[in-house]
Amino acid sequence: MLAAGALLAYWLGGLILRASSVIVLIVVSLFIAFGLSPVVEWLIRRDVRRRYAVLIVALGFLAALALFVLAIAPVVADQVAALTKNAPEWFDQLLHNRQIERWDKQYDIVSKAQDYVTSGKITQGLFGGVLGVSLAILAALGNAFIVIVLTLYFLATLDTVKHGLYRLAPASRRGRVESLGDRILDGIGGYVSGAFLVALCAGITSLIFLFIVGLGEYAVALAVVVALLDVIPMIGATLGAVIVSAIGFATDIQIGIACIIFYLIYQQLENYVIYPRVMSKSVDIPGSVTVIAALVGASLLGVVGALLAIPTAAAILLLVRELVMHKQDQR
Repeated sequence: MLAAGALLAYWLGGLILRASSVIVLIVVSLFIAFGLSPVVEWLIRRDVRRRYAVLIVALGFLAALALFVLAIAPVVADQVAALTKNAPEWFDQLLHNRQIERWDKQYDIVSKAQDYVTSGKITQGLFGGVLGVSLAILAALGNAFIVIVLTLYFLATLDTVKHGLYRLAPASRRGRVESLGDRILDGIGGYVSGAFLVALCAGITSLIFLFIVGLGEYAVALAVVVALLDVIPMIGATLGAVIVSAIGFATDIQIGIACIIFYLIYQQLENYVIYPRVMSKSVDIPGSVTVIAALVGASLLGVVGALLAIPTAAAILLLVRELVMHKQDQR
């Protein structure tokens, strides 16, 4: 029986690994639905029926997504093309550096790097050529469509599914389970909404700064990159700052220095003012646990794992405090 159980567990583990990509999409959809759920509850408190509240939020979510794609995607594409077009000129500017000039004379590194970028070998190396790029784009669009459909489904049925799961608990403990479950789901929804607000703040602030500092030609594309990366815990904001500063230095050394100073100041403001105030009502988790959870989540599921790690850790801590610690204190 033990051997049969081990073989069955091994077989089930293999099936889960094979379906890991689908499971990740389901989990991401659930977290987005949890993030939209507070808006639904807010509408319900304003005497709007649940089905109408869900419909309003779903239509608003689709409309915002469509407007983002229609308004931002062409601008981002044009500015990314401008970045690619100006890349050879930035390589030429490197030749004015004495150390780079000596290295270039010895190893011809600048011309090789310039040829590598302009020849399109980066894209071929990343995606395996034109066919690989097409397949990668189709896969990304397919995953995005699946996430959108699942998010709308979970948002419409979240209350029913939640109460159905609560009924699995014994009737004598169902009230306690419902209380803990609602607190966990509220925390997850608050974290997702808060992360979106923090990222939006970083993107808007970066957009304004880039127009002021003289990088208006690339402002929209870089602001979108900063906002997307800012969602990633721990390293996202730093990665965005490095990318913007690198382009600033390639354009003008004074702009690069201004970018470094700006992001040093802004990250302190975000870490100690914006983030704590936004997240104060959603997750209650020590800083050390945040770091450990993000590292473990990133090692297991990459960027998605890092995104899901913090609310998961907060949920586990809540269960430990309410169940384990509470019993220990009563002894």
